[in-house]
Amino acid sequence: MLNPWNDKSTTIRKGEELQMENLQSYLQDFFTHKGDLKVTQFPSGFSNLTYLVQLGNKEYVLRRPPIGANIKSGHDMKREYDILTALKPNYGKVPTPILYCQDESILGCPFYLMERVEGVILRAKMPVEMIPSKVLMQGISNSFVDTFVDLHQLDVKEIGLDDFGKPQGYMQRQIEGWTRRYYKSKTDEIPRIEAAAKWLGENMPKEPKDYSLIHNDFKYDNLVLDSQDWTKVNAVLDWEMATIGNPLMDLGTTLGYWVNPNDPDFMKALNLTPTHLPGNLTREEVVHQYSLKSGQTVNHIIFYYVYGLFKIAVIIQQIYFRYKKGFTQDQRFAKLIDGVNLLGEITHMAIAKKRLDRLF
Repeated sequence: MLNPWNDKSTTIRKGEELQMENLQSYLQDFFTHKGDLKVTQFPSGFSNLTYLVQLGNKEYVLRRPPIGANIKSGHDMKREYDILTALKPNYGKVPTPILYCQDESILGCPFYLMERVEGVILRAKMPVEMIPSKVLMQGISNSFVDTFVDLHQLDVKEIGLDDFGKPQGYMQRQIEGWTRRYYKSKTDEIPRIEAAAKWLGENMPKEPKDYSLIHNDFKYDNLVLDSQDWTKVNAVLDWEMATIGNPLMDLGTTLGYWVNPNDPDFMKALNLTPTHLPGNLTREEVVHQYSLKSGQTVNHIIFYYVYGLFKIAVIIQQIYFRYKKGFTQDQRFAKLIDGVNLLGEITHMAIAKKRLDRLF
């Protein structure tokens, strides 16, 4: 019997429909099994679009770039498909990739299909009845860090991903790149975001020698938890930004999503992921557990934290820019500029206080 809290798909959002006849014909040619095609959409997520594809009695997940996005620069379906292919036999905690299609005559863009991994996904706006107990949340957060550390300890050469990125100079490229993306998608005057970009450029620590595969968006709603034991991670999703680089920058991005119970209400209002629940590790506890379990000394953590906040702000700004330009009609995006402003305030406090525990 399926857990009632398993992640579910729903009606496709207006403007994000798929060309059903083309897809049906393509899949019927690829698979030996036949049947009627039914497609619904997973409603969460703000970037690549994700659909549940039912062909007869079989279920798959389809991923395609968002409407109106620059596919070549940030939504490379082949790259995401290739990393799943490399990770499946070596890391395990990813869906099995099934097919990649570069023929844009099918859906108007490249896309890929992977297995559907059933399970529970913790989201910021989950029903009250779904919220884990304090003890369970503690176990989930410990598994979160374990899964994160396991990912960073993969041997990229052994699994064939050593040419998946350029670790040398990664930090400087990221700061310069995200700063450039911010100004390219700028819609409003937000001085504290611009100040954060300047501060990051002036305070980069020495580039570390160690590098690893990094996910670049490792957070609760990208983890599929086992339906029967929520402390077990069945799969990590959303590999579109994965690369080879500095694992502490990956940690910084994760911390950027983290809100502590003692943070001011305006930080909790950002509500990007359910980290302030009782029993969940705090930001400083995440860093301590990560350092303990990975054996890596974590220095300059405020720099990496501010980087994470700034990067998330830019991602949100880019999505809001697409909405303002009319490339998407998704009404969830209408107030995203408020999130960019909030993240600017948090970067300001982190830089001023130079600590992770109490930012006010």
